[in-house]
Formats: sequence, C-alpha cells, structure tokens
Amino acid sequence: MLLGRVKGTAVCTLKYPGTEGLKLLVVQPLNKDLKPLGALQVAADVVDAGVGDLCVMVRSREAALALPDVKFVPVDLALVGVVDELHVLPDGSLDYTLKRGVNRFT
Repeated sequence: MLLGRVKGTAVCTLKYPGTEGLKLLVVQPLNKDLKPLGALQVAADVVDAGVGDLCVMVRSREAALALPDVKFVPVDLALVGVVDELHVLPDGSLDYTLKRGVNRFT
C-alpha cells in the first residue's frame, strides 16, 4: 500500500491513445507517518480525488489495470482510493480493521 497526498494537477496537450480524458494529478508520496517520501510524481486518477486528498496508490502493472477502459497503456502510477480515516497504532503498525460507516460508495 502506497500513500500519497495530492498537490495539484498536470495538463498534457498530447496523450497516448487510451488515456484521453484521464485526469492526471501531481502527488507527494508519503510514509506511514504521513511524512514526504521522495520527489513529486504524476499519477492517473481513477477515483476523482482532489487537491489535498490523502490517497492510496498502486504502481507498475497494477496501475494500468486500474484504468477503466484500455488496459495496455503506459501508466506507472494510479490513485485507486481516497483515505477517509487512518489510525496508526502506538507501536507504529497500521490498523486495517474495516469499520462500519457511510460514504458515497456504500
């Protein structure tokens, strides 16, 4: 699981076939303490994230598979989830327990 915070948008005048209409966002990768980790990167957005959102990202082949239409496109980073809550336990591990809640997807 990769975490990242959306910092802005990227605009392309020319796009590879299959990526037309795909929103590109500039993302800052984060570690589990939500501290910046490395340089800013551009990610394909499939979950309608916005600036300031904390997101879950996937890389490599999984990023291309996350796209809604064409699966053979040169995409190496995709946002696949927007984080609503994140609880880090005192020992530094993450709590993966799914809690009952209400959002626009349930």
